[in-house]
Amino acid sequence: MTTARPSPQLTSAALVARLERVPFSRWHVKVRVIVGIVTFFEAFDQLLVAYTLPVIRQEWALAPWQLTLAVTAGSVGMLVGAVASGWSADTFGRVRTIRIALAITVIASLGLAICPGFWAFVLLRFVQGMGIGGEVPVAAAYIGELAKAKNRGRFVLLYELVFPAGTLAAALLATWIVPAFGWRWIYLVGVLPVVMLVLLRRAVPESPRWLAAKGRLAEAEAEVERIERAVEASTGRPLPAPAPAAAPVAAPAPTTRLAELFQGMYRRRVVVVSALWFTAFFVNYGLTSWLPTIYTGTYGLSLDHALQLSLLSTVAGFTGCVAAAFTVDRIGRRRVLLGGMSLAGLALLALAVTGAGTAGQVALLSTVAATCSFAANITLYLYTPELFPTRSRALGTSIGAAWNRIGVITGPIVVAAAVTSGSIAVAFAVLGVVSLVGVVVALAGPETAGRKLEDVSP
Repeated sequence: MTTARPSPQLTSAALVARLERVPFSRWHVKVRVIVGIVTFFEAFDQLLVAYTLPVIRQEWALAPWQLTLAVTAGSVGMLVGAVASGWSADTFGRVRTIRIALAITVIASLGLAICPGFWAFVLLRFVQGMGIGGEVPVAAAYIGELAKAKNRGRFVLLYELVFPAGTLAAALLATWIVPAFGWRWIYLVGVLPVVMLVLLRRAVPESPRWLAAKGRLAEAEAEVERIERAVEASTGRPLPAPAPAAAPVAAPAPTTRLAELFQGMYRRRVVVVSALWFTAFFVNYGLTSWLPTIYTGTYGLSLDHALQLSLLSTVAGFTGCVAAAFTVDRIGRRRVLLGGMSLAGLALLALAVTGAGTAGQVALLSTVAATCSFAANITLYLYTPELFPTRSRALGTSIGAAWNRIGVITGPIVVAAAVTSGSIAVAFAVLGVVSLVGVVVALAGPETAGRKLEDVSP
């Protein structure tokens, strides 16, 4: 990329005004596809442990505590990766951090395909989790920074659909590959996105909002001009004139980015998003990560049948995500969160009340819960970056993502304790109550639909 001197009187506000007038175009689709392919494979890799664990359990004669460790090792890695990537993305850039995270995931996926035993598997799952946890929240922040205020929710969530699509693809391929060829072959699929490292470097620009927030106005302007030229070429029309730039916002008091997030209005927002991420993913992964094992171990279903029923919940979750993408701008972020977490909680409590006596009951009500839970979860990837300023957006998002990982770790542990003690109904009751706690927390968050990022989070 060529460097240039900034235009006279160039300000961050003027650059944001130019970005806000850029219409969505084929260029935006191209960037979403490139970053989306990366996120697709990160999601694909994340879910594979649920579909390979029943086979690995038999092959290595694993005890219950080893099953739990195999599930949670990746989640602990994601927690570490999320925290590290937030700092990295706000310090060194969004796109560079995404590339590093992808490289880590690819290397770990190759290692998983050839690992010799259980402890190597656990270590590689941890490393793979670092890559997954590092890429996903940073990519969410990056895509949101490319969008303008109008219809930003649909723009971002249509990109975020690649995550449930990745989990769906993992379920589909694992249902076929694992019984037919063995569990190692499915991890080799996770090596394929290595080719995206080149495309990320050549075709995906750095976030102009981030560059401007770092004071690198000349580079930010060069990236804005690059985007403007690409959009004009793809639409065949000149761009509309930008709206008058808003008056510059007073610089924040000298402080670290982390300290700023625990001051003023951002302190409340950190608490809200942390609790939302924890409750949402405690429920989601407490349910989905153990479904294949529950079906085979508790109800005595065959591996093929168990994987098929688990696939049903994954498909339902994807439809919930699609519904969220097309309603989140109309009804708002909070209503999607409130509706999704409320209905998921009620479905899980109904499952607890019925005693989860049959695999059919579990399949029906867990499918309803997955539909609603996935809709709420995907909305958090849109909502959280909107609540923090550009200078610390990735760090704020990564704090939420870290609580996501804590929920992902503890949710499966709770379900594992119930599975090993034979108290499945108790596990569903806990998941239902935690989901309803998330509903209460969501009431404390602001609505952000239709507002510029700089207005929501100055």
